[in-house]
Order: sequence, then C-alpha cells, then structure tokens
Amino acid sequence: MEQLTMKVIAHIENDYTAKFAIPRQSGLVEGVVSTIVFEPGYRKENAFRGLEGYSHLWLLWIFSKAIREGWSPTVLPPRLGGKTRMGVFATRSPFRPNPVGLSSVRLLGVDLRTARGPVLRVAGADLMDGTPIVDIKPYLAYTDSHPDALGGFSDPVRDYRLEVVFPPALLQQVPERLRQSVLEILAQDPRPSYQHDPERVYGAAFGGWDFRFQVRDGVLTVVEVEKLRQD
Repeated sequence: MEQLTMKVIAHIENDYTAKFAIPRQSGLVEGVVSTIVFEPGYRKENAFRGLEGYSHLWLLWIFSKAIREGWSPTVLPPRLGGKTRMGVFATRSPFRPNPVGLSSVRLLGVDLRTARGPVLRVAGADLMDGTPIVDIKPYLAYTDSHPDALGGFSDPVRDYRLEVVFPPALLQQVPERLRQSVLEILAQDPRPSYQHDPERVYGAAFGGWDFRFQVRDGVLTVVEVEKLRQD
C-alpha cells in the first residue's frame, strides 16, 4: 500500500487528562477552554494571517492514545450500548484504518506573541491533553453546515443526557473555574458504554480532580471528589 507521512504541527493543552471525561463529540462542552501550541517549525506569524476573522475552526488530529496495529471493518459505538456492531466508516470510532480525528471548535483568540510563539485559544474541543494536531482549517458555514443532514443511527440518541446530582458540600471543594464544565461533562455520561451497574462507583478525571459517581435510572449522583496528585 502507498504510505503517506503527516507532520505534527501542534499539540493541544487542556484539562482533559483522562479519556473517560472527554465529550464524545466536539462542541458538546463549550465551557472548557483549550490552548493550541505549535511546534517550533510552525511558529510563523504569517501562517496565522487572517485567522482572526473566523469564529470556528476544523482541527485534524491523531488518536495518539488509540493506535492499533490492525483495524476492524466493524466497531461497537458507545451510544448503541457497546453491543451493536456498525461499519467503521459509519462511525467516529478512534479505531480506524488511519487514526485521524476531525473536530469543529470555536476560536476564542489568536495570540501571536507569547513565550511559545503564536497560540490559539479554542472552546468545545474533544481532544485529550497533549493530542497531536496535523492540520487546522477554517470552518465555513455556507458549505460546512447542513442543518437538514441525516445523522444515521446517532440521531435517536443525540439528545441523551443524564440528570446530575452534585451535593453542594462536594461541589464547593472543586475550583470554581471547573464547576460548570464538570457538570456538563458528567451529564454526557462518561461511563464506559458497556457498564451499567447501578451499584458501581465510576470515576472521571478532569482538571486535576477525580469525580466518583453512581448512575441509577438516568440520574448521576456524585459521591466523592478527590484532588489528584501532581507528578
């Protein structure tokens, strides 16, 4: 087979330090701000000329934590309970012939002169901290937006959310800047798709904290929060 080489141009920095807290699609949690830091060879101010005129961007990136030797023509989408197989090209599974991800994010700012060269601040990313980015393109609403598009098997579950009960005494332990974002993350149901034990205590790491919870009858209840040790 023909082999192509892609260059990593940047990495993303944010509070998503573990995969189970990451939203399953971009744009679902707008409150989390990410910073895109470019590799030295791409810190050219001219490369960003005109970018401030756009409100949204496409990020092309690598599923660096989900790379496998081979690939399967079918996968188990989480929103179908992890039990129904679909064709890999009908899903956004990370386990693909090429581990390439595509995300639409909102551009918050372009900072051209920082200690690390030009950086971008974006909202709504679904990339884990440290994820390599291979390209950035502007989002064009007149051609990229299709409000009447069909969503296949994902349409029936697109509005799926859990009710979140976060006891005030526990919520007060969490830094204020993280509170709204973690409520949105938990509402997206960060459990592995194949686990539905109402007695089990699950965990999701975000922003240097571990949030432990149980889910019963569509209600997620936080039972413990713990600050993670910084290595």
